Amino acid sequence: MEDDQWELCNDDGFVYKRKRRRLDALPPPPPEPESDQDFAEKRRRERKKHTLLKLKSQYEKEILQWESLSNTLRSMQEQQQQHTPLRSQSNQTPLLPSTSSSTGSSLLHDLLSQVEAQEAIIRDVSNLCDVSEAMCVKREEQFKQPFFDLPIWASPLELMRGLCDDSI
Repeated sequence: MEDDQWELCNDDGFVYKRKRRRLDALPPPPPEPESDQDFAEKRRRERKKHTLLKLKSQYEKEILQWESLSNTLRSMQEQQQQHTPLRSQSNQTPLLPSTSSSTGSSLLHDLLSQVEAQEAIIRDVSNLCDVSEAMCVKREEQFKQPFFDLPIWASPLELMRGLCDDSI
């Protein structure tokens, strides 16, 4: 009795048992081919349009992020170029021993301003690195997510139900 309910299936060398299909006396009437084809074509176009719009918005967001990073880098380069003449002028000043403390304090002030400018540049570059790393991590997660959404990661019962489903 139990063997009558199960049948062996061989699918390219993969052998498995599945429940026998119940044969209905009356097969369902065939659907109207034209309306189904039109409906399927309309659904396919809608899915394609939705997918393309989603992809477009993702690309636009990414372009905006890269433009922001590029603008930040340009402003940092401009700041660097503005500080470069100050450094060249301070390097040209002779380091002669002087008795006045004003020359020493101005030289010290120039050196401190250079160090502060370099510190700001390093901080800006570090922020840019953090932002680009976050973008890369997000992109990697988006790339991995479809693999985590596969039904193979679900419960074993759902996996077996999916493998044994006759409607596919």
